[in-house]
Amino acid sequence: MAIQTQNPATGKVIKTFEAYSDAQVDHDIENSLSAHEILRDWSFERRAEAMLKAADILEDEADRLGEIMTLEMGKTFKGAKAEAKKCAWVCRHYAETAEDYLADEMIESGASKSYRKYLPLGPVLAVMPWNYPFWQVMRFAAPALMAGNTGLLKHASNVPQCALAIEDVFNRAGFPDGAFTALLIGGSKVERILRDDRVRAATLTGSEPAGASVASICGEEIKPTVLELGGSDPFIIMPSADLEEAVKVGTTARTQNNGQSCIAAKRFFVHADIYDDVKSRFVEAFEALKIGDPMKDETDIGPLVNKDGRDTISKQVDNALKDGAKRVTGAEPMDGDGYYFKPGIIENIPESSDAYHEEIFGPVMLLFKVESLDKAIKIANASPFGLGSSVWTTDKAEQEEAIRRIEAGATFINSMTASDPRLPFGGIKRSGYGRELAAEGIRAFCNVKTVSIA
Repeated sequence: MAIQTQNPATGKVIKTFEAYSDAQVDHDIENSLSAHEILRDWSFERRAEAMLKAADILEDEADRLGEIMTLEMGKTFKGAKAEAKKCAWVCRHYAETAEDYLADEMIESGASKSYRKYLPLGPVLAVMPWNYPFWQVMRFAAPALMAGNTGLLKHASNVPQCALAIEDVFNRAGFPDGAFTALLIGGSKVERILRDDRVRAATLTGSEPAGASVASICGEEIKPTVLELGGSDPFIIMPSADLEEAVKVGTTARTQNNGQSCIAAKRFFVHADIYDDVKSRFVEAFEALKIGDPMKDETDIGPLVNKDGRDTISKQVDNALKDGAKRVTGAEPMDGDGYYFKPGIIENIPESSDAYHEEIFGPVMLLFKVESLDKAIKIANASPFGLGSSVWTTDKAEQEEAIRRIEAGATFINSMTASDPRLPFGGIKRSGYGRELAAEGIRAFCNVKTVSIA
């Protein structure tokens, strides 16, 4: 099987890699286990020294690493550079906090001394997606390595150069050989790795079917998992909101990363009293977006990742229109080279339409007029997903109601949903389970050992 870099801006194949053989994968797993046996005995200070070096590399070489991201999946170069620098942030965060996050926790009991101790599990397989090809990986890898685990990366097959570049960062940072390894393999090879006794746990960011498959296999093998899957996040705007700011942030929240983000705002619920005003503002903002070469600084929207991705989104929009929805602006594929899709807005989506609750993984805003916050929350919760949510209101009672009632892993008030190393990240329902980042992220792949001394 060949693993390829295809430039979404042109549709051309840039580079081809031969997939790793089973023998090579077996060697890499054994090497990962050996590296774990070294890394677990390192002090936090020594791990932090290497992690801070990784942060320096990511920051110093953001331009070079950003070019690889843009080449392989089409994100804007300015967005790619920012992603590399955000990865440096998560590395520094765990270098500085891991020892505190994993400190022994004393417990009162009948013994003379009792406490919780956090110990690493060993090699962890990370199955990662293409849309944030560095950030999705680093938010797992930084805490995992700081805890003394090692990482085996099965990255999306369309971003092999990103996978190898991340491996190179950790190697150059001074971690033990095999502490972090990119496996250039197809998806059919994942089960074999998950069933290997040397692999102790798994994490996946991706689609529901992929998550269900990994969870099922790990369930049979009795191995812990963390899943971050899809989302159809609500973005609710109430009359008391700062409408100018809500529209500005909402446009970014829907179109960031060319609209290809799990935590992007996707369904926009606007109170009837301000609906027409907000809709006209969103139309103006969407039509002002600059679409083009993702390497140019002035570009806001680059291409979608591939032809299949563009075709899927086009079909979803067409089906919604057939169901009775109305196109407000854009939301259609563009002619020419590459996989460009014009950002757009559709409204009047009937409850019978799949678009009423499903995820559209591209720059398409689904706009709903609602009579109350209660109605907005009820429609928001009708989705099978529960990842993030954003609510715009200055009314304290409305804020508290939204926080309490919206079924999601996060609710951001008067700001867009975002990931932050200091905050736990993850979803509920079909958006997955477990948490990344913060203390939860580093403890996710630890043995929480009870110690009791008589």
